[in-house]
Amino acid sequence: MNTTSTTPPEQAPPDTRQVIATIPALRLIDKLRAKHGELLFHQSGGCCDGSSPMCFPVGDFIVGDRDVKLGEIGDASFYISPSQFEYWKHTQLIIDVVEGRGGMFSLENGEGVRFLVRSRLFNDDEYAALQGAGKV
Repeated sequence: MNTTSTTPPEQAPPDTRQVIATIPALRLIDKLRAKHGELLFHQSGGCCDGSSPMCFPVGDFIVGDRDVKLGEIGDASFYISPSQFEYWKHTQLIIDVVEGRGGMFSLENGEGVRFLVRSRLFNDDEYAALQGAGKV
């Protein structure tokens, strides 16, 4: 009996999450949450520390009225400044961890590692799905 299907395999839906995190980043988030309580991230467009994803205890950073919530990583809300959102809206931000010193005000400072943004461009289908959902 031939069990080969002539139906094309189902394609996975586009991954339109605007921010995701690597396993090492998720582990660090869990470690920081155990020390500091609930967390949030902010990616601003400034120089120096402001160009890195910054991790804060909830309540220690005031999110701006115009800041854009991209999503959540490790149950922590991730915000970005409006100007950076315009620049990065075609990309998926991938939050990773590398060795080094964290931002002066970011909670990973002193842990011997820092959060880092990697990115990939959304393909046409993913970007169309984001537009359809009103996210860009």
